[in-house]
This record gives sequence, structure tokens and C-alpha cells, in this order.
Amino acid sequence: MTAPILTPDELEAALRAIGAERYHIHHPFHHLLHEGRLGKGQVQAWALNRYYYQASIPAKDASLLARLPTPELRREWRRRLEDHDGDGTHPGGVERWLALTDGLGLDRDYVVSQRGLLPATRFAVDAYVRFVRERTLLEAIASSLTEMFSPAIISQRVSGMLRNYDFVSEATLAYFKPRLTQAPQDVDFALGYVKTHATTVETQQAVLDALRFKCDLLWAQLDALHFAYVAPGLPPPGAFIPEDVAGGGAR
Repeated sequence: MTAPILTPDELEAALRAIGAERYHIHHPFHHLLHEGRLGKGQVQAWALNRYYYQASIPAKDASLLARLPTPELRREWRRRLEDHDGDGTHPGGVERWLALTDGLGLDRDYVVSQRGLLPATRFAVDAYVRFVRERTLLEAIASSLTEMFSPAIISQRVSGMLRNYDFVSEATLAYFKPRLTQAPQDVDFALGYVKTHATTVETQQAVLDALRFKCDLLWAQLDALHFAYVAPGLPPPGAFIPEDVAGGGAR
């Protein structure tokens, strides 16, 4: 039996239900992180690997921007590039993430070199960039809708890390504060676009699948961190080894 076409509000509810089930706020590694149950080296490993995701977002957004058909749409999406790359005067999200890795004691050249990445991090992030570049414009925009759920995870992360780790400060975590206003603004546009243009069973299923894909790759990144640095604690050859692990010191 063919699934019914959802109303725009029903489609939004279905998208939000995906986040309620699959968003990485539920991942065990995230719970360990914001509850203060990780060592400094494990937090460093998280920040180091997450940098590759943050640094790849502008490339993802630039490929999508090039496909938008009108000046109005391009202006809207161009704001995301400035949010992450900065405007030459104010630092963007990528620079603020490097301030986080600096604050955690990681060598910036090492972070930027990407030498210590987990292979699964690289595979997952590259898959996201490729998805946005190759799939339909509607699917590409829908994949950004994990931002619907990011204010909740940011609030947990910042409050928990400030409360539980003496090696972080508000300055260290300065990346997150602008995202509390930037992400809802991004969602207003992307969700409106999806609700307007996903008007058939096929296109609605495509945007739901795109959001599932995005949730899955965020989850996969934390799976890899948990396997490498928590249990069983088996980082692959070439990956970052924290200095607080026996034999460590990968800088």
C-alpha cells in the first residue's frame, strides 16, 4: 500500500521524530563527555576528530551554494559559509573550534594536519560532503536539519563540561554560544524549504532518509571514538594517542 502524502506539519513532525530517536545526544560517548566521565586525553581525541567535521562544513556548504538557482537562495546559504569561515574580521566556527583544541592543549599544527584522525571519522565526514555534492538539492538541504536538535546537545555539552572538567573554561567552549542563535536561523530556512518542496511521497521519503543518513554518520563518528578511546580502547595505527594513556604522546 502506498504511503500517504504528509501535510507540511506532518512532515516536520516525522523529521523531528527521527531526531528524537537517532540524534547523537543519545550516544553513550556523549553521555560520558557531558557527565565528566572522560579523561582529558579522551576529550582531546573528541575535539581533534570533531575538527575534521567542522572544517569540512564550509566545503559542504560551498558545493550546495553552487547549485542554488537564485540570488536569494544563494545569499541565504552564503551566510552559513561566513558563520563557519568567518568574514575576515570576526572568527568563524572553524577558528573557534581551533581555539577549543588550543585550550585543551593540542598542538594546532597537528590538529590542522589531520594526521591523528580516526579512519572512521574521515570516512563518515567525507561521505557527508559527497552526499551533499551528489544528491538532489532537496536531499542536500534536508541533511542539514540535524540543526533542529543541536541547541539541546549544546546546552548539555557546555553546562556539563564546565561543571565537570577543570581543564575547560567558557573561553575554551566559545565555539558553541553563537551556534545557539545561528542554528535556529539555519533551521528556519532549511525546514521551510523542505516543507515547501517535498510534496510527493517520493520526495518526502527522500528528505526523511537524508536526515536519517545525517544522524547515522554523526552516530558513527561517536561509535569510532568510543571504540578507540573508551572500550575496548583500540585506536588504529596512526591515530592520536593521548599523553595520559600509557605509551602515548602523539604530537
